[in-house]
Amino acid sequence: MINNKKIPTEAEMLNLLKTGKVVFPPLSLRCLENQSKGKGGRTIDALIEASWGKNKARFVVECKALSTPKVFQASMSMLETTVLPENYRPMLFLPFLSEEKLQELEMKGISGIDLCGNGVVIAPEVFAIFRSGRQTRFSSSAPIKNIYRKNSSMVGRVFLSLSYYGSVQEICAEINRRNMLVNRSNIPPMSLPTVSKSLKTLEDDLIVQRDGVIRLIQSDKLLEKLTANYVPPKITERVRLKIIGGNDTISNLIGRISRESGVPVMATGTSSVTQYAVMQQGNLVSVYCPSIEPILERLPGSRTNRFPDLELIETADETVYFDARQDENFWWASPVQAYLELMGGDKRDQETADQVKSFLLGELKGNSE
Repeated sequence: MINNKKIPTEAEMLNLLKTGKVVFPPLSLRCLENQSKGKGGRTIDALIEASWGKNKARFVVECKALSTPKVFQASMSMLETTVLPENYRPMLFLPFLSEEKLQELEMKGISGIDLCGNGVVIAPEVFAIFRSGRQTRFSSSAPIKNIYRKNSSMVGRVFLSLSYYGSVQEICAEINRRNMLVNRSNIPPMSLPTVSKSLKTLEDDLIVQRDGVIRLIQSDKLLEKLTANYVPPKITERVRLKIIGGNDTISNLIGRISRESGVPVMATGTSSVTQYAVMQQGNLVSVYCPSIEPILERLPGSRTNRFPDLELIETADETVYFDARQDENFWWASPVQAYLELMGGDKRDQETADQVKSFLLGELKGNSE
C-alpha cells in the first residue's frame, strides 16, 4: 500500500482512505463521508462502501494510529456498543493487524483492514474475505524500549511478587528494595521515569491496569513476554572448583564468605530449582556474584573442570539478582529467574519449569489476598 516507515497520524490514514490509496483486493473501497456524527453523538471517523462486482456493503470505520492491544480492545468495544446507521456494519482501521487480531475480529463479526494489506471484511450473504501474513511496514517514530528484557524487565517481574500497588512510587520503591545489587553493592537504584515508561507499555499490552490501584491482570501473558524476551546474563568470568575439606555445606561456606567479603553471592536459577520444584540435581552448585576475586581468595579449594562441586559466575546483570530469596545464610534466585533459566533448557528443564510456574502463581495469589 504505502512504503513509509513512520506510522501515519489518524488524519493521514483517513486521507489515504478518502483518496482511494487504501486497497484491499478484490474489494474496491470508496469513502462516502468523513468525520460525521452517529447516533448518540459519537463521532464516526468515516463511512465507506466496499464492492466486489455487483455486490456491495457499507461500513462505519473506526480509525486509530496505534495498534497496541489496549487500543485494539478499546476500539472493538467502541464498535460493539455504537449504534450504527441502518444497513451499515462495523470496521476497524489500524496501521497493522496481526493474524491473531484478525481472528478475534472475525469471531466478533467486526471487519478490519490495515495499511499493510491484511484484513477481514465480513458482510453476511454478500462476501467474506480474510487475508493475513503481511508484515508491518511501520516502526514508531520514537524508539520503543523492550521492557521485557534486561533491567526494564524488573518492572514486570515485581508484579509477580505482588500483583497490585497503590502508586508508581510504591512500585519503584519495591523494585529497588528487591534488587540485591542496589542494597548490597554500589549499583544506582531504578528511577521513577524508567518505571513510568515501562508501566505505560504494560498497560498498552493489557498486562496491568489502573483502577484505583495498579494491578496485574494477565500473569500468564507477562510470563510469556518475559520468557520470549529473556537474554541470559553477560558473563565476564566463570570458574569451577573442587572444595577441599571442611564440614560446611557449599551453601553455608559461600554464605559465610559472602558476608566476610561484602560481595553478594546468589545461586543461579537452575541451582535454585529445588527451592520451588522437585528435580534431581548433581553435586555442582552454580552461583552468581558481581566480583569473583574476593570470593576466590577465601575459598578452600582448587580450580578444576573434573568433578567440580562449585561454579562461580561473575556477572553484573541486576535482573538475575532481583528478588533473591534468603534461606538462613544463603541466597537463592527468585522463582521467576529459575523459571526463565529452565525455559531456556531442554525438555526435562521445561517440564520442571511448569512446577516452578505453579509455585510462583500460588505464591503470588497468597501474597495478594
